[in-house]
Amino acid sequence: MHRSSATWISATRVWIPIAAALFTVALIVSAVVLPELRLLHVLQALIYAAIVILARRNSMWAIGAGLTIAVVWNSLNIFVTHNMQRGVTAFWSLLQTGQMRELGPRSIVPMMVLLGGIGHFVLISACLAALFDRRIDDKKPWKMVAGGVSVLAYFALIIMVSAPR
Repeated sequence: MHRSSATWISATRVWIPIAAALFTVALIVSAVVLPELRLLHVLQALIYAAIVILARRNSMWAIGAGLTIAVVWNSLNIFVTHNMQRGVTAFWSLLQTGQMRELGPRSIVPMMVLLGGIGHFVLISACLAALFDRRIDDKKPWKMVAGGVSVLAYFALIIMVSAPR
């Protein structure tokens, strides 16, 4: 097997599904803790199912969608809501004390945002590894852009339709 083809295969067959699984676990736990997020999180999980399916087909749409959703979601949670930092703080407190100060959404959800963020960093790395694989012939930029635009449009739509008010 050619070295670069091994990179593409491990990115699309191993790391993208692992990243999607990490993020989906974060969605599930958050939906259990905050029932008002259940519909939003079910609809959001469909994004990661589509990315995994398309990545297995070596589609550049998956690379565009994966990179876009991961960068946008992580950016929002690092620079706007600061939920990723809250997750680090809650997790660090759990490691130091062996207990959570308050058991409930105020401590669990930020840790799930952190887990989702880690999943997204893995997704970004896997998508970049697949993108820079030299063996891939079908690297049409419009397909990546279309994947990114599609995932953002869908994400905006599900937030408008199902986000708690």
